[in-house]
Amino acid sequence: MTASANDAPDPHVLVLFGGTGDLAARKLLPGLLHLAAAGLMPEDWRLIGSGRHAPDGAWPPGEEWEPHRDRVSFVTSSADDGEDLGRAVQEARQALGETSRTLFYMSVPPSAMEPMVEMLDAVDGLADERSRIVMEKPFGSDLASAKHLNKSVHKVFDEEQVFRIDHFLGKEAAQDILALRFANGLLEPIWNRRHVAMVQVDVPETLGLEGRASFYEETGAFRDMVVTHLAQIMGFVAMDAPASLDPKDLHDAKAKAFAHLRPFTRDDAVYGQWTGYREEDGVDPSSETETFVALRAWIDAERWQDVPFLLRTGKKMAQDRRVVTVTLRDSAHVDLLPRAEPHERPNEVVFELEDDPKILIEVRVKAPGPALEVTPAALRLDVERALGGGGLEAYERLLHDVMLGDRLLFTRGDEIELLWERAAPLLAEPPEILPYEPGSWGPGAADALAASDGPGWRLPDDTSA
Repeated sequence: MTASANDAPDPHVLVLFGGTGDLAARKLLPGLLHLAAAGLMPEDWRLIGSGRHAPDGAWPPGEEWEPHRDRVSFVTSSADDGEDLGRAVQEARQALGETSRTLFYMSVPPSAMEPMVEMLDAVDGLADERSRIVMEKPFGSDLASAKHLNKSVHKVFDEEQVFRIDHFLGKEAAQDILALRFANGLLEPIWNRRHVAMVQVDVPETLGLEGRASFYEETGAFRDMVVTHLAQIMGFVAMDAPASLDPKDLHDAKAKAFAHLRPFTRDDAVYGQWTGYREEDGVDPSSETETFVALRAWIDAERWQDVPFLLRTGKKMAQDRRVVTVTLRDSAHVDLLPRAEPHERPNEVVFELEDDPKILIEVRVKAPGPALEVTPAALRLDVERALGGGGLEAYERLLHDVMLGDRLLFTRGDEIELLWERAAPLLAEPPEILPYEPGSWGPGAADALAASDGPGWRLPDDTSA
């Protein structure tokens, strides 16, 4: 089902596992507040935070929650004990009426997912046919664990009740990739190997661990970012046009693109670890966890044969950016006119995946002056400024979609398993981990990986988008 913008969610009991954690504080609780202020919450709702330990003081904290105090509560629970939570959910559902639903948001470490799902199944009053579950990435840690987790979840919930969240897909700019591709005759005819030389999905981060050492030591950059966020965005870029924007058709199109992925290998990957990572609190002093990944992926479908997809992400890098760059092949007549800057990049279509989306199309125009020379120039669209804003932050959009039962921008179990299958050779035999300095762009070997197939990384060569 794809929801209409005018649809209203059923009454909901929202159960937030990990209610005192970082994700809840930064994104989920502010997102729910904003949905309430925007009139996008159900007419009646309850929010129950849960975790192993009760918070000190009011939950959620902050004066902004005062108007909603009669709707919110916190109940301790664990994989071994969910009885109090079950009673609280039953009471809230009864107060909301027969049409109410329960939304379980699993903001918990990957290793805790399966035990918590088993608890939901074991305790009366929790999982039923009117429940939905939101599962944070990474979904599993390899193919075997992803299959096992899918099997465990499906013992309790039908696939239609499972919402595997990847917040990059909730970003307005990510959805703009679909809009520009399929709603415009300008781009879709050239969206193939005959006209595209390279695609980059580049997500450097200046942040370090920010108190998440145990999570990061368990996952690393490849599992945390590449098999999740970056691969899903690659799927939006690479898939053929779906039969419709029904969730099944979109997921089928994305899964078909993933099925054509070559297995990832160490020859196409560069791993790095920032100097000083091993001195961070909670990190093993001999840790071999990668904090940087650059990966060259190949999609052996007719549309993309021999076009490299370059994926890069890392912690403690020079900038915070989320950029998709589609590099076009040069015109057959590119040398007809002299160039004022002989080493400029080819034509590129650039998507800035920020909360304020921007789209840039780099072209060549005549340089001002008496000589007939061409020089790079950019056609820019600041979407929020041009259209007046009004979009939702990614988590807000996705939380609203879950309450409506709209699975369009979530990931399906078979997609996840396909990606882990392609990742298996790299997980079994990763490359040597190279050091890099905080504030840099990662190991130099990543530059060589990109330059071997074209003009190299767009960042940091051009940060004007």
